[in-house]
Amino acid sequence: MAAVSGLVRRPLQQMTVRDAINQGMDEELERDEKVFLLGEEVAQYDGAYKVSRGLWKKYGDKRIIDTPISEMGFAGIAVGAAMAGLRPICEFMTFNFSMQAIDQVINSAAKTYYMSGGLQPVPIVFRGPNGASAGVAAQHSQCFAAWYGHCPGLKVVSPWNSEDAKGLIKSAIRDNNPVVVLENELMYGVPFEFPAEAQSKDFLVPIGKAKVERQGTHITVVSHSRPVGHCLEAATVLSKEGIECEVINMRTIRPMDIDTIEASVMKTNHLITVEGGWPQFGVGAEICARIMEGISEKLVLEYSQAVIIMYLNIHWIKRSETRDGQVTWFNLPCVQLPGCSCCSSHWC
Repeated sequence: MAAVSGLVRRPLQQMTVRDAINQGMDEELERDEKVFLLGEEVAQYDGAYKVSRGLWKKYGDKRIIDTPISEMGFAGIAVGAAMAGLRPICEFMTFNFSMQAIDQVINSAAKTYYMSGGLQPVPIVFRGPNGASAGVAAQHSQCFAAWYGHCPGLKVVSPWNSEDAKGLIKSAIRDNNPVVVLENELMYGVPFEFPAEAQSKDFLVPIGKAKVERQGTHITVVSHSRPVGHCLEAATVLSKEGIECEVINMRTIRPMDIDTIEASVMKTNHLITVEGGWPQFGVGAEICARIMEGISEKLVLEYSQAVIIMYLNIHWIKRSETRDGQVTWFNLPCVQLPGCSCCSSHWC
């Protein structure tokens, strides 16, 4: 512990991702009696990954509900409860099992608000471990970020650390839209520093806003969930070689905070995306496409303005030099496309 201005700076409290989610759900269950949790083994067994530890003893059978092994069935019950005015948290033991209930998630939960003309909200949370774990084979190792991020009507969040986990689960429960919370099994037991503000019952992480975890100037690295940690480790290694990476933790897949990513790429001129899903039609592919569309449009506008200004300057110079009837040509300096670091886009 270091002394600062005569005071002792105490180390920040640490909390595992598992306990952060548990605390977030506990606070929302206590805050709103319409909130309840259902899923396989969430009650008496305290959850397959102990995320719901202690909640059944505190809130009882009516609000912490064990279900049969029937994802289509209990997901449908949860969607119906949300339509009736409750706020269910529907836990899938793994999101791979949500494929059994995908009709309820997409056709019943995601589309109802639109199909009812805005009259019928569906405030429901679908949560559970997502992506690859250790030794669980191909059928239990899929990342559903791109799957559910593709679907209008859903909000999709993907926490990395304990602060993300608590703040996003609380925001998801309070949201009037169906929200998919993609946790990671390998992160449940990992402790992170937990700042004082995150310990407040009013702490929320806004859905749709990314976080810059590390400032940099050379490369923008964008990721979500567990790979964020890998990116920060890689950034530390590259920093020793003089390469400063700006690492962005997406936090939300849909709606994607493209503005934060775009602002970083405009600064660094380089982009790397890292994810745990398949590359084709993935989250990274969407980021790359939207960056190319968005930044290219901005650069074209900036370039057009530069060319217009250059043309007006040339026209003014020519007019000023032709009063005696003679035109003087000038060798103009090389004009570089704004934001470009190569020579192929120069106009000379």
